[in-house]
Amino acid sequence: MQNKYMAYVGSYSYNGQAKGITVYDVDVEKGLFHYRCEEEVDNSSYLTVSNNGKTLYSIADEGIVSFRIQENGALTRLNSANTKAMRGCHIATDEKDKYIFVSGYHDGKETVLRLKRDGSIGEITDGVYHRGLGSVAERTFRPHVSCGRRTPDGKFVFVADLGIDQIKIYRFDPVKGLLTLVDALRCELESAPRHFIFSADGRFMYLMYEVKNVIDVYTYETGDKVPVLEKIQTITSTAPERLSQLTAACAIRMSPDEHYLYCSNAGDNSVSVYRRDPDTGLLTLLCCLPISGDYPKDIAIFPDQKHLAAINHGSNSISFFKVDYENGLLVMCNRSIEVNEPNCCVIVKVPGSR
Repeated sequence: MQNKYMAYVGSYSYNGQAKGITVYDVDVEKGLFHYRCEEEVDNSSYLTVSNNGKTLYSIADEGIVSFRIQENGALTRLNSANTKAMRGCHIATDEKDKYIFVSGYHDGKETVLRLKRDGSIGEITDGVYHRGLGSVAERTFRPHVSCGRRTPDGKFVFVADLGIDQIKIYRFDPVKGLLTLVDALRCELESAPRHFIFSADGRFMYLMYEVKNVIDVYTYETGDKVPVLEKIQTITSTAPERLSQLTAACAIRMSPDEHYLYCSNAGDNSVSVYRRDPDTGLLTLLCCLPISGDYPKDIAIFPDQKHLAAINHGSNSISFFKVDYENGLLVMCNRSIEVNEPNCCVIVKVPGSR
């Protein structure tokens, strides 16, 4: 059986123009999505897939919703869970799919829930509210938790707060699922740290700032009481040409082989592509080019790494590009497709395919 891939796109559904999650068959060779169906989820704002590839999770008005990914790519609803908080904006599972971490932009809360063996969502194990003040700027003056992940060594949970310009560092109890604050990475005022990702080997962290339009590269080492972080590189602008004063970095993704990193920029409406050295962790800019859409809230990298899809929230579209790494180009390879207010996209290898 050949590898089969599906794409799942989360959209707002409040205006009745979308049901929540749109399901697509992925044509990897042509770099294109083919519409299959929609699944009802109230205002799906962010999606993630379990590390074993069997379960899809979505932020929703009711909290979080879980789906079993069938062998044909169809979704079967498992359950939903209330996070006892305002709507989340980001979710992530840990390496062994034992917990899911929900980040709350509106109330500045990070919530931890246990996951069951079948992938369904269990009970809340902990929840912490951030406190403090940022600057006088409207977007960065109070806690807005934007991203939370367990570190690859499993010992800590990092929580980005773009409202108070900090990464809170918590020790994590793997049995009870509890968070204990042990340190904080204090960022530049009004920089708005939004998203971060770790390399698979756990040696490097890539931190993207929404307002500052910067990516910082850190080395990561496990510590007894606190982790050891050292900044080794700063990408001074995710949109070097800066065509708009309203430019804001939206999302970062890494290629499957981790040799490339991608960053989307709203306002500028572009995607930056970087070559990543897996030994040093350092980034080299290859290009920053327009994506033929408005507000690329997310980007999806195809399994062949030769194509990417820009998830254009503002223009209700997904645009497709072939990536020419040698010449530093994004070449539009298909017509854009329409989808109502898309927020997030994950491409998943269907369970059972090889």
